[in-house]
Amino acid sequence: MSAERPIKSVVMCADDYAVNAPTSQGIVALCVLGRLSATSVMVHSPRWPQDAPALRDMRERIDVGLHLDWTSAFAKDRGFGQGLGAVMVRAVLRRFDRQAVMDEVQRQLDAFEAQWQAPPDHVDGHQHVQQFAGLREALCEVLLRRYGSQRPRPWLRVSLVAQAGLKAQVITAMGARAFQGWAQQHHWPCVAPLLGAYGFDGSVNDYRQRMQAWLLDVPAQAQPALIMCHPGASAQADDEIGAARAMEFAYLASHDFVQDLRDAGVRLVRGSGHALPVE
Repeated sequence: MSAERPIKSVVMCADDYAVNAPTSQGIVALCVLGRLSATSVMVHSPRWPQDAPALRDMRERIDVGLHLDWTSAFAKDRGFGQGLGAVMVRAVLRRFDRQAVMDEVQRQLDAFEAQWQAPPDHVDGHQHVQQFAGLREALCEVLLRRYGSQRPRPWLRVSLVAQAGLKAQVITAMGARAFQGWAQQHHWPCVAPLLGAYGFDGSVNDYRQRMQAWLLDVPAQAQPALIMCHPGASAQADDEIGAARAMEFAYLASHDFVQDLRDAGVRLVRGSGHALPVE
């Protein structure tokens, strides 16, 4: 790495903690290795109460936050969730009931805090729902009421995607700029842009090449960017992205990832900006 090159900062966030056992196990293992700086929890998973203790030893090393959920099987089983397409249509047509959404956001935050015994370090969303119209406004109101006087406040992931392609454009179009605007207006900490979006396909080498490109695309700015990932120690049979989880884990646990960080001049940080050692 050239001495003249500025070091860039990235929050490496593993989504879907507690979705299944291999995912939680893989995330904890990567935390031990220092390969992650954040993880986001699916609190309506029945695994959350039993998987929470495994993260507690990592409390000083990573940020642990709420993965707001409206589209998973857990959300559907509870009666409020729908598939991503249906949720996107409801957002575009402004058909969410504000009070009902606020009540559900409160339930998910309560479920997080009941096990973590502390507020979340951050809030993001499963399939980026945190920024969708109708969900975004209700979430922001709850955050102001619940954490507005707290310091530090939970930081927010803004899915302003710094990548080309239709998927990236759709993610950004579903409310990222409005979400970022709210955060700026209320002096709320947020992390953007977002990298790491892909189709959960390809080999370990393909994923490495994608990661190398994402690391090079991290902007040289005072605040960190965020790369989302979805690792798991193995592929669970009923997990539609299980193979991709195992692939991501294999790469992130390898020395190749450490070398790629060094080559790109990138360090891992928590959302608060504290550098993490990468072993």
